[in-house]
Amino acid sequence: MSDQTQSQPQRTWQGPSAPERLAILRRARSIAIVGASANPARASYFVATYLLSSAPYDVYFVNPRADTILGQPAYASLADLPVAPDVVDVFRKDADLPGVAQEAVDAGAKTLWLQLGSWNEEAAAIAENAGLDVVMDRCVKIEHARFHGGLHLAGFNTGEITSKKQRLSGRG
Repeated sequence: MSDQTQSQPQRTWQGPSAPERLAILRRARSIAIVGASANPARASYFVATYLLSSAPYDVYFVNPRADTILGQPAYASLADLPVAPDVVDVFRKDADLPGVAQEAVDAGAKTLWLQLGSWNEEAAAIAENAGLDVVMDRCVKIEHARFHGGLHLAGFNTGEITSKKQRLSGRG
């Protein structure tokens, strides 16, 4: 047995297929980002800016240490939101995930979505046993962009990239 196999628990949970993830995103009207940050260096900030500018969702931020994020109110918990979010997108450490899953259930969410690098089968079981859809180890931003033509299936922008210098009119 390799060191990597010993250090990582075996993954037994099977997540939704690409068409099922697309259906989740198409049904959703609101997304709550748990662990949202006002720090531009954080992944949650990047995802939040994308969702606010390029996606059709009402976006809510959950962070008990923030008053506002990107000019929007930040809520202390999912229970404090003015709506039951369709998707709870989670940016929290592994040990917090089962508790966040239960908060998502209690808040009436429809989907628990754990970001890239987040995999917690206990959290998935809590959510699924309450009837929620669960997505783990996937990025909402990447999935939305991929399904809506912004990214190639591998997750890369398919726009043309060139090293040619752009010629401005009037210059030689």
